[in-house]
Amino acid sequence: MKTWSIPKAPARASREKAWCRDHRGRDYPFDQAMDLARKFHGHASPGLLIGVKMVTHVMARLPEDRLFDALCETRSCLPDAVQTLTLCTVGNGWLKILDLGRFALTLYDKYEGSGVRVFLDPKKLHAWPEISTWFLKLKPKEAQDPVRLLEEIREARESILSFMAVRLNPPYLLKRKKGPIKICPRCGEAYPAGPDGLCKGCLGENPFERL
Repeated sequence: MKTWSIPKAPARASREKAWCRDHRGRDYPFDQAMDLARKFHGHASPGLLIGVKMVTHVMARLPEDRLFDALCETRSCLPDAVQTLTLCTVGNGWLKILDLGRFALTLYDKYEGSGVRVFLDPKKLHAWPEISTWFLKLKPKEAQDPVRLLEEIREARESILSFMAVRLNPPYLLKRKKGPIKICPRCGEAYPAGPDGLCKGCLGENPFERL
């Protein structure tokens, strides 16, 4: 099985002017990236603005012919960054979320698992006090300076990120199949058949109660 190291991102003039780039090769300057964030995420959160920068630079480090899936290590912001710029979504199964609480994501070959992981590196935040305050929660949100935070994010760009070549472990490459569908004898709804004879909702996992 071939292995490969992380190539540097191409030094293209258009990429230098852009804040992020989608899978079609369309560039977005910072202000447009904020608009993308508002439309998809509801507001231009710092995590999403950094997240789309992370996705852009990982895509630039993948071989051009690579068909990739995505893995996010947090449920906060990064899954939306992936879904904003790529075809990987929770719904189509190309985006997995493994909530380890780490602000990191990986794009990887969907068949053999080699890819690039990127994370917001605390060791690189010494020059960016407002990013550090936000990321490490050193002050309550109301005591933070949102204007300065956005200015620092814009100035820092990818300097606060670290990258590594990785290969996903085999269990995370498996495509889970639903299997046969049955009708639950208790609620009458369709569900993937399991050994207990009832759907998960009727086994006590309902998130609601009937009114």
